[in-house]
Amino acid sequence: MSLKLPIYLDHAATTPCDPRVVEAMLPFFTETFGNPGSRNHRFGWEAEAGVDAAREQVAQLIGADEKEIVFTSGSTESNNLAIKGAAYLYEKNPAGSGKPRGHIITAIHEHKAVLDPCKRLQKEGFDVTFLEPGRDGIITAEMVEAAMRDDTILVTVMWANNEIGTINEVPRIGALCHRREVIFHTDATQWVGKMPTDVEKDQVDLLSLSGHKMYGPKGVGALYVRRRRPRVRLQALVDGGGQERGFRPGTLNVTGIVGLGKAAQIARAEMDADADRLFRLRKKLEDTITGQLDSTQVNGHRERRLPHITNISFGFVEGESLMMAIKEIACSSGSACTSASLEPSYVLKSLGVGDDLAHSSLRLSLGRWTTEEQIDYTADAIVKSVRKLRLLSPLYDMHKEGIDLSKVQWAQH
Repeated sequence: MSLKLPIYLDHAATTPCDPRVVEAMLPFFTETFGNPGSRNHRFGWEAEAGVDAAREQVAQLIGADEKEIVFTSGSTESNNLAIKGAAYLYEKNPAGSGKPRGHIITAIHEHKAVLDPCKRLQKEGFDVTFLEPGRDGIITAEMVEAAMRDDTILVTVMWANNEIGTINEVPRIGALCHRREVIFHTDATQWVGKMPTDVEKDQVDLLSLSGHKMYGPKGVGALYVRRRRPRVRLQALVDGGGQERGFRPGTLNVTGIVGLGKAAQIARAEMDADADRLFRLRKKLEDTITGQLDSTQVNGHRERRLPHITNISFGFVEGESLMMAIKEIACSSGSACTSASLEPSYVLKSLGVGDDLAHSSLRLSLGRWTTEEQIDYTADAIVKSVRKLRLLSPLYDMHKEGIDLSKVQWAQH
């Protein structure tokens, strides 16, 4: 069978909708089209039943109770509701008092959907600590504990990084927060549906997830809100209607919610097999590339990573030229939300990766239908393209001659 191009290796940005998900959604567009808020006829009842089933499917995926699931438009909204909603409700001092309204802990390499709400709260009088990861990209419980204060009200640390795939110490951070009576939120967008999740065992209070990262539709996600030990409350950011326990009012996106539920059900059944297969393919991709190219590095911790994401830097190669050279392979140079920027990845820079290497980095993220043939083609194409581009690099020639480029005194003009 001939290989079909282009090859999609950008599953960390979005995933194709599983045909089984589409099939589950279709009746809710034209047949079971009622508003679940319509409680006096069959159309509303059937729509409500679809939502209830999806709520249970999502809850089962993460080890929660269905009453703890709040449907949203995706992880960005879930993150905003969790972070702002908790901050406003648990603040320590009133605005204008001259004291911080409360202390929040996060990390500098979080997704923008966490960083921007935290920066907004900072402008509104909250004090925010942005933790810096080590070269391995991991945030540890010890880092969080060292930053905690008496007025700390919220810790928000992602479960797994969207650019490098590194896995933070979420269960240990959750246990720490519970001992200190601090609310703990995790952006689990890249984690849920790929790896086993148990919010009760892992002591998570708030968790964000998104449908389109696990073969569901775009425009739908969920926020887990713990109901006991402790019972977490949030201040709603939008008013009107009272849906979703008042946390997120508005007519529910029934078709999207049904699709999210089906995606969650499939992920729960198949994630272990998917993870094993993707780990083998990712390892083959990394080993092939790094085994044939020098001055190449895999970014982040080599073991504590998601099975489907790799981020590789290529020395002495201009990143944009490399992307153009492999244009038949869909990948990225950072997160989808920042790929339009010409700035090097802030995630890689937070690990101490220099601008040159950060600019020449590729994020390749594998998925449910990625094949070994596609991985072989991708590895070969990248190796050939890097070698060709390095033929044009005088710096690479100097490097091969053993010259330490960091000690070269460049002429000033």
